[in-house]
Amino acid sequence: MSQNVVLLSAGLDSSVNFLEALQDGGVRLAITFDYGQRAALREIQKAKHLCQRHQVAHQVVELPFFKLFTQSSLVNHTQSVPQGSDVDIASHSTSLKTAEKVWVPNRNGIFLNVAAGFAEGLGVPFVIPGFNAEEASTFPDNSPAFQKALDGSFSFSTQNQVTVKCYTLHKQKAEILRRGLEIGLEIQDIWPCYFGEEKWCGQCESCLRFENARREVKV
Repeated sequence: MSQNVVLLSAGLDSSVNFLEALQDGGVRLAITFDYGQRAALREIQKAKHLCQRHQVAHQVVELPFFKLFTQSSLVNHTQSVPQGSDVDIASHSTSLKTAEKVWVPNRNGIFLNVAAGFAEGLGVPFVIPGFNAEEASTFPDNSPAFQKALDGSFSFSTQNQVTVKCYTLHKQKAEILRRGLEIGLEIQDIWPCYFGEEKWCGQCESCLRFENARREVKV
């Protein structure tokens, strides 16, 4: 029986973790969260397509209450998402400032706790997020320390002691993309953009990090 529950936003990191998990114990369930983010529809569409292709059960979990406590530009449309010249992924200080604009309070904490509940209910030992080393310096909820803290928490809050597993935890975006292409990632099947338009904006931090990785890998 499949051993993993995957958090699948259909971005680069979560999609590669999904593909890795398919080869490492299988995927019992993939969860996509709709917390009112701008890209929700696109993320759900891409995640659903990926799950259908690999015959994996897909669950959309709606979290409408996020709008009650966050001013993040990803959710609050009165706030502007940093784009273009406002973003400099080579500058740590600038990235800290842009991270503040898109930070959603306790997002990964809530996501992983919900996923752990599904995992315990299904009798599955592992939950798999899309953490990465590149963004961990500005988003601490991508870090090894956060993963370790979650494991400690789940040892108390789940009877089967659900564990967090992430294949990209120590990888940069280019490394993740390269690995993804090795195991069957189709670039047109992912959604790396903060927005939910017909095409990726190409100007938000998430798009720019992906494009930088694509240049490094020469795709």
